[in-house]
Amino acid sequence: MYSKILVPVDGSPTSNLGLAEACKLARLAGSRLRLLHVVDMMSVTMSVESSMAATPTVFEMLREGGQAILEKARSLADAAGVPAETSLLESMAGRVCDVVAEEARRWGAELVVIGTHGRRGAGRVLMGSDAELIARVSPVPVLLVRSPADRR
Repeated sequence: MYSKILVPVDGSPTSNLGLAEACKLARLAGSRLRLLHVVDMMSVTMSVESSMAATPTVFEMLREGGQAILEKARSLADAAGVPAETSLLESMAGRVCDVVAEEARRWGAELVVIGTHGRRGAGRVLMGSDAELIARVSPVPVLLVRSPADRR
């Protein structure tokens, strides 16, 4: 079974569903979790308002927000009785999916569990899908968890 499960989190309801599923698996298998939040600095610097948004203060706010997301996720894992550690990483020049894949390799994860919106068609093309990209580049199996409303 899986002894090390990587769980990328962003604080969204969908992400929390992925975390809940990872906690269930971890309880069954006696696994430990690494909760990962990636601060995507590139998206801020590439935004339309980048001349105003890409400041050290904004980057620090993103880091603090990411740390708060990780603390909440760890408290959810603690409440589920699952051992969890956290990792806050930054992506300055690459894609978030590549940061997740590299963390899976570096930590020796055996599974990645992530929530997904399950977008299709134009919604997927316009919004993109970090979860889909993670599934494509991950060196280990990926469990995609969709919300009940997204299952069609």
